[in-house]
Amino acid sequence: MTTAKSKRRITHVTLDERSVVRHKPEVEHERAVAIFDLLEDNEFCPCDFAEDGPYHLHLSIEDNRLVFDIRREDDSVLDRLMLPITGFRSIVRDYFLICESYYAAIKRSTPSQIEAIDMGRRGLHNEGSEMLRERLAGKVEMDLQTARRLFTLICVLHIRG
Repeated sequence: MTTAKSKRRITHVTLDERSVVRHKPEVEHERAVAIFDLLEDNEFCPCDFAEDGPYHLHLSIEDNRLVFDIRREDDSVLDRLMLPITGFRSIVRDYFLICESYYAAIKRSTPSQIEAIDMGRRGLHNEGSEMLRERLAGKVEMDLQTARRLFTLICVLHIRG
């Protein structure tokens, strides 16, 4: 039996391979973990299509817009949401700068220094996740953990090599 909660979720996610380049192992790991965690536990529901889930989500960047191509399980197109990417660029850039500092600190810093950098990293990640939820308000409902994982994937799409 399909419950309302089981319909309000993403069961498949794809990143546009034209947008994604291969990165450092740390970034590839973040991408893989975000996808795995997203598929394991998420709450995602387009406001106008609540009865059509669960959903397949295809993420891409086209013409300086972040594209959420939301599909039914049979892969037929359900909705296509586009967000200007410019609002995310600054926070993504800052997030990856602090991630670089974090990865470097792991190799040569004290635990307290690593913890301080990690707190900043998590703070920026939360800020980006909340920005995503705000930009999709009225279009898609999602919990904070889903927004956090999607923000990670948006960051991966932003890196162009």
